[in-house]
Amino acid sequence: MTGFARAVGQDGRCTWAWEAKSVNGRGLDLRCRVPPGFDVLEAEARQAVGRRMQRGNIQLSLTVQWGAGQTRYRINRDLLADLLRVTRELGGAVGAPTPRLEGLLTVRGVVEIEDEAESEPLIASRLKALQRALDEVLDGLVAARLAEGQRLKDVLAAQLGEMDRLAGAAGAMAPSQPAAIKERLRLQVAELLAAAPALSEERLAQEAALLAARADIREELDRLAAHIAQALELIDGGGAVGRRLDFLCQELNREANTLCSKANDLELTRIGMAFKVVVEQFREQVQNIE
Repeated sequence: MTGFARAVGQDGRCTWAWEAKSVNGRGLDLRCRVPPGFDVLEAEARQAVGRRMQRGNIQLSLTVQWGAGQTRYRINRDLLADLLRVTRELGGAVGAPTPRLEGLLTVRGVVEIEDEAESEPLIASRLKALQRALDEVLDGLVAARLAEGQRLKDVLAAQLGEMDRLAGAAGAMAPSQPAAIKERLRLQVAELLAAAPALSEERLAQEAALLAARADIREELDRLAAHIAQALELIDGGGAVGRRLDFLCQELNREANTLCSKANDLELTRIGMAFKVVVEQFREQVQNIE
């Protein structure tokens, strides 16, 4: 969800620039900054962002620079005349030199800034131009985010492919689990009851069947396959799928944990741990997806 875009414009009085930045975020958080006098654009910006994006931390700013013709200066002649009169009256009394004109002009209020009045049509025209520039910068930001999403699509597909491979490797080991459990049980019983008669084959088979049922991973493998297929459909379908992929990450991790807890074989444990690593890598990349 990272991206950057900029849109500029101008009219006869000023130039402006919109800048938009986006970084990862679980929800949509917009921080908008506009100069005084352009507050009406902030509400429009929030609506425009909400129509285009559903996730990410967005920073949107507008800067406006006015041309030299926008500001005029006026001399407050009454104040200046009062200052001249007072300096003449007091100059002889204190023996100070008469102030120079450039010094009097620095006194606050002598020189006043007078903004040039603008017509309503000019203000309305500028507002529409700023709104068009706002649409331009947001469309540019969306395009930048989409470009990043296209690059991430291949990464996510490769990670899902690795999950599918690991799930297949675990599935290939599933048929051998009952026999391995039975043999492990036989060895454990032999060690514990070395001095006593061995358990009957029937009792041993019952215990092995119970352990095998508890260690059966086929249900987890079926759910993993379904989650992987759904994730592939989401990234192929496009759109705002980040939150749904977030949820699938939780489900994939849950099944991987169960797979590890049921593992009765070192190799199966290794596969489960490798699966969890890939799921975590997948989850980190999903944070970049809207």
